[in-house]
Amino acid sequence: MTSTTNDQRPRLALFDLDHTLLPLDSDYEWGQFTARKGLVHSAAFAQRNAEFFEQYRAGTLDLNEYMLFATEAMRKLGPEASHAAHQMFMAEVIEPAITAQALALIAKHRDAGDTIAIVTATNEFVTTPIAKALQIEHLLAVNLARDSSGWYSGHIDGVPTSREGKVTRMAQWLAARNWDWDTVHTTFYSDSMNDIALLERVNVPVATNPDATLRQLAAQRGWAILDLFPHA
Repeated sequence: MTSTTNDQRPRLALFDLDHTLLPLDSDYEWGQFTARKGLVHSAAFAQRNAEFFEQYRAGTLDLNEYMLFATEAMRKLGPEASHAAHQMFMAEVIEPAITAQALALIAKHRDAGDTIAIVTATNEFVTTPIAKALQIEHLLAVNLARDSSGWYSGHIDGVPTSREGKVTRMAQWLAARNWDWDTVHTTFYSDSMNDIALLERVNVPVATNPDATLRQLAAQRGWAILDLFPHA
């Protein structure tokens, strides 16, 4: 059951994933993992992966170019080997990084009856098992197009959940449930200025483990600031 405010609006708790619920970037770490395991040409891949990560942090990332790069390993491996590799990735990288603080925050919203969703700029292949590990039912991630064989093509399907696209995808998600922004009460947790569009759209923006720019903006605007874990 979804809890409500006095005006009976359903309450939604929305979370960015990387550096918000996790103290790492799952997209970047997946790339590094594939390099370490020899699933891609390691040295050149790791260098390019780092370059793309810096572009993301700077807000200059070409998401279409990046997605072709980021899906290279899984496209070459195919479904069975890719899923096996991801299981290793979860065990070696993601599960040890899930903190008690993050789980407690999710549990607080779950116990309150809030509808919980992850809204992330990382692709669905990387993030679907992570959402399951966090026991979060709803995931809005970058959807990946599929080729004639039914496996990922390396291209983006639809509007990516990145920057302003997060607002667009959330509006679509709400509409599919016969909701809109005015009929729900929304809280959104994020670490990054890349998410400023959605932070400005929700009822309660929470700068979570924020970068320096977002921390300053949140202080200026009187937004809540939450540090779930120390910055690396």
